[in-house]
Amino acid sequence: MLDIISMAYVAITFIITFLVTFIATPEVAKVMKHYGITGDDVHKLSKVKVPEMCGLAILLGLAIGTTTYMILRPSYVRETLAFLGTVLIAGGIGIIDDLRPLGARVKPLLTALSCLPILVLGAYVPTPVFPIIGPVRLTLIYPFLIPIAIAVTSNGVNMMDIMNGSMPGTVSIIAAAATGVLLLSGEAQTASLAAGLLAAMLAFYYFNRYPAKVFSGDTGSLAVGAALGALAILGRIETVLVVAMIPHIMNAFYGLASVGGLHERREIHQRPITLLKNGLLKASTEKGAPVTMARLILAEGPLGEKQIVRGMIILTAVSSVLALVTYWITLGGRI
Repeated sequence: MLDIISMAYVAITFIITFLVTFIATPEVAKVMKHYGITGDDVHKLSKVKVPEMCGLAILLGLAIGTTTYMILRPSYVRETLAFLGTVLIAGGIGIIDDLRPLGARVKPLLTALSCLPILVLGAYVPTPVFPIIGPVRLTLIYPFLIPIAIAVTSNGVNMMDIMNGSMPGTVSIIAAAATGVLLLSGEAQTASLAAGLLAAMLAFYYFNRYPAKVFSGDTGSLAVGAALGALAILGRIETVLVVAMIPHIMNAFYGLASVGGLHERREIHQRPITLLKNGLLKASTEKGAPVTMARLILAEGPLGEKQIVRGMIILTAVSSVLALVTYWITLGGRI
């Protein structure tokens, strides 16, 4: 556990990140709407134009909150810079993709490069801890796994950002679990970073929940996913985060497998779910339609968007509880 001073820094990071994100989100939305950067809310009968790229507010909140922590605790500059650099690079890639869509194969490669701050600063320990087995030294292999990890987490979160509140709602639970584990581990710096991510998600969820007033765009979802990957590496909770992200990982895996590889959404003509005339959503019966978590949740019959997102959040809560159990099992193996 952390001492009272370290806990105070965690609280300060949380509060500042929350306030900045909460205040910035509607302001960013106004700018995006003014310049016509909007998207259709496709899961509703009334096609409302919703401001896109509002994930910029998440980036701003994390940048200011993280920088504040770095100023207060300069002894942790290396880890903090590695986290912030990874998030900003992934967010920058998201900005490019929102303004001028990247190819389905290019985006994962570019997001993998977001890990460069972690590698350059050497902000990692190549000894992940596995349940039962304990710590395993992967000195030569681990650096090559880091780009893969960041690409998987960033794109996994991006693929979950499909409905009102689905991305911040699920990630806030994962971030809460990560914060709890890191607090128990006594990891002051990464606990503060995780708390900052949790704060940004809670603030953004207020505006992104049903009916959404803002969309994060790839700007936000890629950055948030990269943040989760960075937390796993910096805090040495790789296994815990993998378990917590099982719904995101499975959603991405089944989606890619069902369409035969990497494709942009606009390249896939069959949709996984169909909007009915009464406003409910049902699983698609089209041959070749992607298999996604939303489609699986709808397998038993039509539901409203809020109910589907609630199902996603519940599944993530279950996986996060399992992640806490995983931490308890691996606790004795931490070095």
